[in-house]
Amino acid sequence: MQYRPLGRTGIDVSSVCLGTMTWGSQNSEAEAHTQIDFALDRGITFLDTAEMYPVTPSSLETRGRTEEYIGTWIAASGKRDKIILASKVAGPARGAADPGAARLDRAGIEAALDRSLLKLKTDYLDLYQLHWPDRITPMFGQRGLQGLSDSPLTVPIAETLDVLADLVRAGKIRSFGVSNETPWGVAEFLRLARETDGPRVASIQNAYSLLNRTYEIGLSEFALREDVGLLAYSPLAAGHLSGKYLGGTVPPGSRLDVARQFVRYNVPQQPDASARYIALAHALDIDPVALALAFVHSRPFVTSSIIGATSLEQLAADIDGSLIALPPEAIAGIEAIQRVYPDPCP
Repeated sequence: MQYRPLGRTGIDVSSVCLGTMTWGSQNSEAEAHTQIDFALDRGITFLDTAEMYPVTPSSLETRGRTEEYIGTWIAASGKRDKIILASKVAGPARGAADPGAARLDRAGIEAALDRSLLKLKTDYLDLYQLHWPDRITPMFGQRGLQGLSDSPLTVPIAETLDVLADLVRAGKIRSFGVSNETPWGVAEFLRLARETDGPRVASIQNAYSLLNRTYEIGLSEFALREDVGLLAYSPLAAGHLSGKYLGGTVPPGSRLDVARQFVRYNVPQQPDASARYIALAHALDIDPVALALAFVHSRPFVTSSIIGATSLEQLAADIDGSLIALPPEAIAGIEAIQRVYPDPCP
């Protein structure tokens, strides 16, 4: 396992992060605890969650249960100091615990953080992330803005940053990050931090995989020049790069079976692109899971790649696959496929 700097915070995180969004729906409390223990034994110290988890599927009944499971592990193990813990505030009407108050303003952020801390049974977070921007942005398959359509209630980034600065000063969060964010948004956070001497954004949690490398176009330069690294989610493209969905197969209990709201991969080019990457892996005698995960893990702008699993066997395979070194012919083959199928699933 490698340990990489989380921006300029002085915090080091494991280069593989344990994702948790199945805990409370596809995984029980006991299974969640076992996964944390297993991950720690393998050198993973970084856990990522969110106030709206689990989302496989998402429901009002289960919302917040993932944080509760992590909290009971912290209480039972006494190992809060052994992990770097990240959570997220959902933002406007996107699965927040209280959608009526879900703005990224003082009231919305402070209420969400207090709920998360209570469930997690801790008095601070190492990283607190804005799950989505408060403004309207292109996401989940959309490309670009054709015009501005922000709500009159949209909270300015300056106001959000002011709240986060107060939370850092109070010791309730050590740092903050963004998620599903654009180059403009990252630039604005950095500009305001310089002008107000506020906290710098530490990380960007965006989708990144062989099927979606759009992060490279505008955001990778921020990672390399400004030390705002990528926390890469969905590195297996919701399982499509594992090969289990080839030919239209949907195994019972799989992500595609239980979380049908994830439609960003339901595009015509995806099956052919996935099949090519899987064929490349087999031609080089590499597990397709390892090909996909090791590529993401190896990128110089990635701080940590987020993996999630519903079984210990999957988790072990994902950790092992992330940490292999891909041969040059694998990288060359990946780039050749990317030229034919550039980012079919943004």
